[in-house]
Amino acid sequence: MHFITALLGVYRAEIGLLILACMFVAFVRERYSPTVIAVVGACAYGIFGMLDEKAMFSVFSNSAPLTVGAMFVLSGALVRTGVIGRVADLIMTRAERHPRIALAEVALGALLLSAFLNNTPVVVLLIPIMFKLAQATGYPVKKLLIPMNVIAVLGGCLTLVGTSTNLVVAGIAADQGMDRFGIFDITLYGAAGAAAGIVALLCLSFLLPSDPPSIAGENGGTAVQDYLTELVVPQDSEDIGREIGALGLFGRSVQLLGLKRSGDIRRQGLETEELRSGDHLIVRADGAAIMTLRESGQFELGVAADSRTSAQDGTVVEAMVAPSHPSIGERLGDIPFLHALRVRIIGIHRARHLPGPDLAETRVRGADRLLVAGGDDAMRALKDNPHLIGVDISRTRAFRPRKAWIAMAAMAGAVLLSAFDVVGIGMAAVIAVGLILVTRCIDPEEAWGAIDGDTLILIFAMLAVGLALEQAGSVTLMVGWITPLMEVAPAWTLVFIVYFAALILSELLSNNAVAALLTPITIALAHQLGVEPRPLVIALMIGASACFATPIGYQTNALVYAAGDYRFADFVRIGVPINIVVGLAVCSALVLLG
Repeated sequence: MHFITALLGVYRAEIGLLILACMFVAFVRERYSPTVIAVVGACAYGIFGMLDEKAMFSVFSNSAPLTVGAMFVLSGALVRTGVIGRVADLIMTRAERHPRIALAEVALGALLLSAFLNNTPVVVLLIPIMFKLAQATGYPVKKLLIPMNVIAVLGGCLTLVGTSTNLVVAGIAADQGMDRFGIFDITLYGAAGAAAGIVALLCLSFLLPSDPPSIAGENGGTAVQDYLTELVVPQDSEDIGREIGALGLFGRSVQLLGLKRSGDIRRQGLETEELRSGDHLIVRADGAAIMTLRESGQFELGVAADSRTSAQDGTVVEAMVAPSHPSIGERLGDIPFLHALRVRIIGIHRARHLPGPDLAETRVRGADRLLVAGGDDAMRALKDNPHLIGVDISRTRAFRPRKAWIAMAAMAGAVLLSAFDVVGIGMAAVIAVGLILVTRCIDPEEAWGAIDGDTLILIFAMLAVGLALEQAGSVTLMVGWITPLMEVAPAWTLVFIVYFAALILSELLSNNAVAALLTPITIALAHQLGVEPRPLVIALMIGASACFATPIGYQTNALVYAAGDYRFADFVRIGVPINIVVGLAVCSALVLLG
């Protein structure tokens, strides 16, 4: 025991680096998630006495991960209020008229959106849009997905809030005594990288594959569920006499399929048709759109045996039809529980196929998924029905379009407060979260669900690892090794070295882990060499994010890798030259203008 204690005293810094090396090996092997490795690594430093309890828990006072969490919530509010969906509808409308111009507009939109929103939900939103744009323009979808992802990642490098990595580096830098970063302090250098990256994409597009994906479907591999439903025009509706096309309901989320009037169904020429009392609009809609229509009360939804049963009454549950259901093959309108209970079927989903011709006439199949509205007694009876599987309250929520302006104002306010240095971005983001919660743009449970807990725990754990390396003397030891090499190199090369070191490590490891680890080392190195640390820290920020050469280089890379059915080599072929071009542009801007 005394020997171990003595060993820790003499070789404390070296043992700290040994633990770090073991973490790197574990990161590369990927047998465990990066979060698990980071947490175990922090625990190892604690076990060996390199990180005491006070120091370990001090990382939870760091503003960086809290700011990241707040930005997740703000992004979730924009989704909940329908802002993101509305933007997607506008894009698709433009694509139908001017598909090639729409491609340029999508690229610009991805760049700007990613500058202020977490770029992961931006890419998730754009993946199905790129599949539809590929159909409209005739371009192979594999030539669109990777460029869209590259532009979204470059957009995240335009502002401090564009990526969680930027916020992590800025938070650690502030803790190290540097002046606080403003939201647009990195914009000039990120813009240089974005411009170079876009030019490189245009020149190197021939390196992108053109074969069709073998696994992706119409939605690009997303899990959006579309339902068949009907919108029934009430007798006292204010929409009676209006043209269907003037309702403003239809877009990407709600598609008009037909008009049922007096038992007859029409499919063509519906835009100019005037609505009458009792008309049934047959539509295809996703779950959120159906719930939004239900809350609006503009139409009655679905079918019921009793016309007095309203879709607005009670709650909505999801239920799957069991293969043993006695009504398999019969009309949905004749299903027994529809007549035995006061419920209303407001939608039916069928995998890989939209049923029809309308809701009531749909023939029931096993595994059909139903949305059913009704009172508490009816819901309990449905749960006891042995022929229905997984009956539970629907987790799909309605959009809140009337609160959209509040969500946008909250996001814009956070950006402006930080931009004009009224308060830091962390405080501004927290204030914005308070505003959207008190105005119910998003419910609390949804707000906390929008936070990527895995990312936050990874950040906290790596902050603890970085602190342990400082306390163990490992940072000082590494700086001592590197300093003699740096002293003989021209000062301007330091920016390039830091940038490409962060880039190479981030292609293999977690971006946030690399950022948390290298930031204190970079700042200590700058002080040791007597140079201004700010350009080096900015190089670290962008270098740790702008990684395009591997599917694991950035979280959005993995999304398009799966959706587009790419090969690993596809990313290497196009990503390596883009990495080099963007890196040279950013570093040159830092050297000349920083």
